[in-house]
Amino acid sequence: MSAHRSPNEPLESLADRHLWGHFSSLGKSVDGTSIIERGDGCYVWDNHGKRYLDGLAGLYTTQVGYGRRELADAAHDQMLKLGYFPIWTYAHPKAVELANRLSDLSPGDLNRVFFTSGGSESVESAFKLSRQYFKEIGQPERIKVISRNLAYHGTTMGALSITGLEFAKTPFEPLVPGALKVSNTNDFAQAYAGPPELLGIAAANEIEDAIIAAGPETVAAVFLEPVQNSGGCFVPPAGYFQRVREICDTHGVLLVSDEVICAFGRLGEWFGSQALNYQPDMITTAKGLTSGHSPLGALLVSDRVAKPFADTDHVFQHGFTFAGHPVSCAVALANLDIIENEHMLDNVTTNAAAFRASLDQLTDLPIVREVRGMGYFYGIELMKDAESGVAFTDEEAESLIRGFLSLRLADLGLLCRADSRGDPVIQLAPPIIAGPEEFETMTTIIHQTLTEAMARMGAST
Repeated sequence: MSAHRSPNEPLESLADRHLWGHFSSLGKSVDGTSIIERGDGCYVWDNHGKRYLDGLAGLYTTQVGYGRRELADAAHDQMLKLGYFPIWTYAHPKAVELANRLSDLSPGDLNRVFFTSGGSESVESAFKLSRQYFKEIGQPERIKVISRNLAYHGTTMGALSITGLEFAKTPFEPLVPGALKVSNTNDFAQAYAGPPELLGIAAANEIEDAIIAAGPETVAAVFLEPVQNSGGCFVPPAGYFQRVREICDTHGVLLVSDEVICAFGRLGEWFGSQALNYQPDMITTAKGLTSGHSPLGALLVSDRVAKPFADTDHVFQHGFTFAGHPVSCAVALANLDIIENEHMLDNVTTNAAAFRASLDQLTDLPIVREVRGMGYFYGIELMKDAESGVAFTDEEAESLIRGFLSLRLADLGLLCRADSRGDPVIQLAPPIIAGPEEFETMTTIIHQTLTEAMARMGAST
């Protein structure tokens, strides 16, 4: 048993001694533990009063920003009325209302909603449902799934198997068998030598090649993000998803759109698949569904996939204690009201070009290779010398990202993601209430930080 806290002991010390942060070292880190105490709009403050522009919306999550009284009131009112009840054979009003609302907003015939507690659970649920679906229709050999290299789909064992990041998987192997990988669209494009107008079709055809090689009768589903997050905001080339849809239809494979990040306005539509004009069989969501104010995820399912369960007494043998929590559902409904009533989708579509134009100013720096993304979701890829095509070594990238960029960006008042999964990138995904003032602040801070990084690099050579 640890000693009681001294009245003057800082929270940072307690955190370092007791809190096990996610994806965080328990050993001595380069920056210690920062304590974020409060938020308002697009900004958060630490426990020393320092203000930061949250350029990553928490973790691609706080769509409507911080400090929304409507969300607090919704949680308060629901907690007093019904603080908890499961949706195992029962229902409660807020789960029913939210399922109806999501089915109205979703594309096509995605009329069934299976609630979860978060994004990994949504992906895990889609994986399990795809397997049981095929058993129900007499194709039990369909157990394999296909996803893309570098893609992140979650941390539960099934979702982790679908994930394409080796460092995240290695400690937990062996994982669920049958998870196959194809190139992400960025890597494919760099190696592609054909006609530019056929790039999207060619990249999608690699998925068909994988289905055929695995045996179409053994493949259950393809899992793809509309814009791939890990690696730095890979926007699919024209025609890619339309061709993927054709391939899935040809081979009887389900198409799962992983929209844990891309749904609820991030790309300027309710769902990323709407922004990119394709129809999935399932959509996985979480994050922006409640703007992070209460944990909740949802798997949206087409009538076709739900039909074997609706027409029989067979049960999808899966569930979570806190899925569809009444307080979280109330918060989600209030969150959707805010997005709709304050025309936040229009805010993204109206300002997306200005956001891109602001970030494009960074390309005058030799360290910036490319700015890519769409909506309010962008990555800035870095190279040692973009003009000559000289890349960072792994050691240089690690030193740049962990040893300087992350610390300096925060020191200057910007929270974003500096990452080296794949090529080094800085990622931005501000709350969808952001506008030109926030764009200018982000660009100014990043420009200063990268200029300083180049000076440090020059001084070390």
